[in-house]
Amino acid sequence: MTIQRFETGPRMSQAVVHGNTVYLAGVVAGKAAGKSVTEQTQDILSIIDGHLAKAGTDKSKLLSATIYITDMKTFGEMNAVWDAWVSAGNTPARATVEAKLAAPQYNVEIMVIAAK
Repeated sequence: MTIQRFETGPRMSQAVVHGNTVYLAGVVAGKAAGKSVTEQTQDILSIIDGHLAKAGTDKSKLLSATIYITDMKTFGEMNAVWDAWVSAGNTPARATVEAKLAAPQYNVEIMVIAAK
């Protein structure tokens, strides 16, 4: 079975496809870095949409999601954006964890696995 990698760098690939499964690396905000949790989550989900499209799938085929937030007090704010984005009736298995992220301008990081 072949393995396809997208946006591969020396440390990681943004997306890896093995068979009919798509694995995304953790995604942080690009344009919205340093902004509100709402803006960061919107930015991240847009980036995820792009990675999934490149890999030949979309959010309706999500299998699991792991969400890291720096402060659990922002859980509701992040969820408001997530709930508006996620495909109704196709919600993935999900975990949300409070964690310190790689840089202080990031308040949210999301990693997903999807079927093709």
